[in-house]
This record gives sequence, C-alpha cells and structure tokens, in this order.
Amino acid sequence: MVKLVKATLADIPYMQKMVAKEVKDGVILKRNEDEVATNIRSYILAKLDDKLVGYAALHIHSARLAEIRSLIVLDEYRGKRIGKRIVEFALEEARVLGVKEEVLVLTYLPEFFKKMNFIEISKESIPEHKIWTDCIKCIHFPVCNEVSMVYKLVG
Repeated sequence: MVKLVKATLADIPYMQKMVAKEVKDGVILKRNEDEVATNIRSYILAKLDDKLVGYAALHIHSARLAEIRSLIVLDEYRGKRIGKRIVEFALEEARVLGVKEEVLVLTYLPEFFKKMNFIEISKESIPEHKIWTDCIKCIHFPVCNEVSMVYKLVG
C-alpha cells in the first residue's frame, strides 16, 4: 500500500532522479539540491514500501495563497489515484497551516485538477512575485502553455 509521508534530506537524490526527464522536457521547473533542501518541509512523498513513486510540494506564498508544485507520479503508478491522494494531502495541509483562500497550481494536465474542483484562472491574476521568482527560470518563459488553476479553500 502506498503511504504518504513528509520528505527528508535523504530523499533528495531520489526526488531529483525521478523528475530529471520532466525537468529536461520543461514540464517541471528545475530546482537544484540546495533549493529542495531549503524547502524540504514542503514536500509530500508517496512511497510503496521504501520506493518513491510520486511527490509534490506545498509552497506557501502568503496567508492567503499556497501553491502545489512539482507534482509527479512514476509512469507505472499513474491511474492508481496516487496523484489525487498527494493533492488531497496538500490541500489538507494548507488548511491545517491556516491558508485562508486559495491553492494555486500551474499545470499541463488541467482535466486532472478540474476533477478535484480546481477552477481555471487567468495568468494575469497570478501574484507577480511568483512570475519573477519561479516562472522566469522556466525554459518556456515568457511563452507559457501551462494552465493556471486555483482551489478555493473558502466559500
């Protein structure tokens, strides 16, 4: 059975290896080992026994806004609701931490998130600091094909 756990520093090499192809293809933003280590508390891992099969990060932008980043599930484990469980875990963690309004995601798989009640928003509504700290590092910047979506934690 797949368990969801918080990441440790020992997980970083496996996490980096898991996303290498998606980083090269520009699907996931490259984050070096030091950046992952700095943010290690934000990562949620899906493990089958001791094997890492998926993960994501919950990044807090403000008391109002969090973001789910770098969601990945190994190809052979897709379609088994692991990604959904990771996202649900992240949404609950946002609530527990006290995020007041929304959880943002930038994705190439909007249908996956629509099934989880995320709604599409315009890229112009994304906080400017997100663009200048993350998006500018992307190989696709400034022509982005990702879909911006949010999950409303209130109302």
